[in-house]
Amino acid sequence: MPGKNNYTCLIIDDEPLAIKVIQEHLENFRDQIECVGMYTKPIDAIPLLNKGDIDLLFLDINMPSISGIEFLKAIPNQPYVIFTTAYREFAVDAFDLNALDYLVKPISTGRFLKAINKFLSMEQKQQTMRKDIIHIKADKKNYNIPVESILYIEGVDNYIKIKTTTNSLICYESLSRMEKELPAEIFIRIHRSFIININQIDHYTSSYIKLDDRKFTIGRNYKEQVLSYLEKQ
Repeated sequence: MPGKNNYTCLIIDDEPLAIKVIQEHLENFRDQIECVGMYTKPIDAIPLLNKGDIDLLFLDINMPSISGIEFLKAIPNQPYVIFTTAYREFAVDAFDLNALDYLVKPISTGRFLKAINKFLSMEQKQQTMRKDIIHIKADKKNYNIPVESILYIEGVDNYIKIKTTTNSLICYESLSRMEKELPAEIFIRIHRSFIININQIDHYTSSYIKLDDRKFTIGRNYKEQVLSYLEKQ
């Protein structure tokens, strides 16, 4: 298991030699990043990615079974992604999916170092981020959203929908990562697909929560924790 201050990563590339190169580069960061999986077939990585515990994904683009671009669109719990490829022409598509970086093979040590430092900087920034604001990228724009204005967040396939008191935003992000960023004293996950703002609750029963003129079912696996938490408020 990774240590308390460690981050986890996965490598997906259909070429074993390319995986080995990334592993060797990662040796320089072994005290900060632990590689917990290496896959030559993207589909084999889905169970681990679906757990939402991966912080960083190294993803090849040109693979025989599915392209890295299409694979990323299909996974619901997206970590930070660094694309690794021999082709420069996919860069625009990659950054449209909010890729953290785009490394062209052969990957130099200096270029790899720059990408990892970008990842570490983003993670540290999120950890020290003010709790009253979250930063979201949607529709190729950057938004600063006051957390108190968020009514609920819904996970849908490989993106999330953020409903605020004034509008709705859709972005490529995982619900699990968003759950980590939001202040726990205000937000609670009530279902595998929903996080709600407890200050915006109209009323609740043992089976649902009414908020924003909508009834949200409390998931079976979340019910005991959610009801216990709400009863203490």
